[in-house]
Amino acid sequence: MTDIAATIPKTRTRGQRIIVAVCAALVAFMAYSSVYAYRKPFTIATFDGIKFWGVSYQTLLIISQVIGYMLSKFYGIKFIAELRTIGRFKTSLVLVGSAWLCLLFFGLAPAPYGMIFLFINGFMLGFMWGIVFSYVEGRTATDFIGAALAISFIFAGGFTRSVAKWLVVEWNVTETWMPFMTGLVFALPLLLLLWLLEKIPAPDTGDIQERTIRLPMDKESRRRFLKAFGMGLGIVTATYLVLTVMRDVRDSYMANIWNELGYGNNYSIFTKTEINTSLLILLIMGLLVLIRKNFIAFAVAHYVIAAGFAMAGIASLLFITGRMDGVLWMQLTGLGLYMGYIPFNCIFFERLIASFRIAGNVGFLIYFADAFGYLGSVTVMLVKEFMKLNLNWSQFYSQGVAAVSVLGLAGTVFSYIYFKRKYSANTKL
Repeated sequence: MTDIAATIPKTRTRGQRIIVAVCAALVAFMAYSSVYAYRKPFTIATFDGIKFWGVSYQTLLIISQVIGYMLSKFYGIKFIAELRTIGRFKTSLVLVGSAWLCLLFFGLAPAPYGMIFLFINGFMLGFMWGIVFSYVEGRTATDFIGAALAISFIFAGGFTRSVAKWLVVEWNVTETWMPFMTGLVFALPLLLLLWLLEKIPAPDTGDIQERTIRLPMDKESRRRFLKAFGMGLGIVTATYLVLTVMRDVRDSYMANIWNELGYGNNYSIFTKTEINTSLLILLIMGLLVLIRKNFIAFAVAHYVIAAGFAMAGIASLLFITGRMDGVLWMQLTGLGLYMGYIPFNCIFFERLIASFRIAGNVGFLIYFADAFGYLGSVTVMLVKEFMKLNLNWSQFYSQGVAAVSVLGLAGTVFSYIYFKRKYSANTKL
């Protein structure tokens, strides 16, 4: 610990902190947005008429990638928890480079063998969130930086799909080669951005005093955390699971839903709708940086998540009953789901660690919740396909969001009660 303390920078001035926060937010946002170019653009390809084992090829590809992504989350509980600062750049290059190579083989391989390469692609990319977030956690400005990073989910999902659709529509790139060519567009920018991540200054002494020092968590550290907070983490994980399921359905089948709503040839619809959502989420999450007391910010994160579930559920009920048009419904459910999803990935666990003064890292908690979240996502996709539910994706998504909102609200309330009692007990000691 003494050696670590010797390397910690002295507290920066207010102006220096603002500059570091803005630069870190911008670099992290653009870096993870570029990573998305190797993961999601293939979902705009519907592969119409191609089926295997009675299931559409598009769905088989999505499920294959999500299974790989899910397995990386389970392995990432250990891998990301024990991640050290040395070697992150090389690790990122290997992971993204391997994922891009898989897209090359996807272009070469006949159906259904593309499933193999998207499975590996998903496994490689599943570690990147934890690596990128490790550069920015443990700072007084992490709420703002993390919010900027987390909205890359929303912005990049739309922007990279728009680029992919542009390649297909304007350049006549085939559906099988479109994922690799989209990666080519982002290759040099991503290389630069990963290098810039390495240049982000480490947290200073003021950051550590307010947010605690962030250290790798070995097996014993993880065991102690689960012993102290296991029930609360279980409640949070269950809430996050139902949230991830519908968020991932929206993300993976966005093209299908827009097709069903009558916007199939409008490749700008992805970016236009998601930019509005991104800006609103950034504003909401960024305001939490103004709350200095960690547990109050942790409590407010619960309120934001609950409000998101309520918004998404009400919008879906209005759409189902014909009282809301499809575009507004997609925007409001997207905003609501991301009001729930984004805090877990940038603020919720960050403030949890700071509130209880835990010498650990956010990556362990995010990957623990993510692993079970994607397990739920895979399960729902498989059930829909193999039980032959007679629903199109817009029906399935709207009805699923309405149901999930009720479960999510209940889980959020229980989580708040559990951690408030824990915190009250700790402050009395």
